[in-house]
Amino acid sequence: MALDIQFVDVFGAQALSGNPLAVVLDAQGMTAEQMQQLTRWLNLSECTFVLPVTDPAADYRVRIFTSEREMPFAGHPTLGTCHAWLAAGHTPKNAGHIVQECGVGLVTIARQAGGRLAFAAPALIKTGPASGQELLQAQRLLGIRAEDIVEAAWIDNGPGWLGIRLASAEQVLALTPARSWPERIDIGVVGLHSAGAETAIEVRAFFSDQHGAVVEDPVTGSLNASVAQWLTSTGVVQLPYLAAQGTCLGRQGRVYASQDASGQIWIAGNTCTHVQGQLQFEDV
Repeated sequence: MALDIQFVDVFGAQALSGNPLAVVLDAQGMTAEQMQQLTRWLNLSECTFVLPVTDPAADYRVRIFTSEREMPFAGHPTLGTCHAWLAAGHTPKNAGHIVQECGVGLVTIARQAGGRLAFAAPALIKTGPASGQELLQAQRLLGIRAEDIVEAAWIDNGPGWLGIRLASAEQVLALTPARSWPERIDIGVVGLHSAGAETAIEVRAFFSDQHGAVVEDPVTGSLNASVAQWLTSTGVVQLPYLAAQGTCLGRQGRVYASQDASGQIWIAGNTCTHVQGQLQFEDV
């Protein structure tokens, strides 16, 4: 099986500084097991597989896999897949926007000034305060004290994010989380930069993989989408703003959050294809 594939850098301030994504185009001949197998072999945060639509309102359908599971939605795979789909010569049904079909339904993607792609932040599916036990877990994983947490809330738009806000970006950058965790956990941490800084907030994302190792994601679109909804609703930040992520991993992730006249929040970033070609994929 010869698969057309692109490796796309998403949210990078410059080349090779964001979160890489493998996009397999025309993947309708693949089974879910093969998609999962290929994702594990590529060993990236996510890999996506473009398929024919089931909803006529969509331009394309995508399945999103991490090394351990299929995701209903993820941000950097959404922008990276759209970039690869357009780069492959496809044209959206509506010249004003592109519609992606995925596990959470239809997601609208728009072209913004400067050539960036932006997705409409999906609604949160779980909100509200964390329980005492959930906060205790977060403290232990992050290596912090209860008094270090300024604010915490469920901000889940699909992957399962628990949001933790610390007093400053410096505290976020100083985190040294546990190296392993016995159960599934997804935590997003955010802190404000000082006035006049290039970016308004610093974001870090931690999750445990199938082996129990705690992994930090370079740049996370879904988390930034839910953080924007959370922090603007509580008055901590105002839109538009620029977020930084990946600093501790040597990346220069930059996420542009904005809001249109209808109140819809958009999450944007740079996208660039660095590798494209064919992948020979056969069962042994």
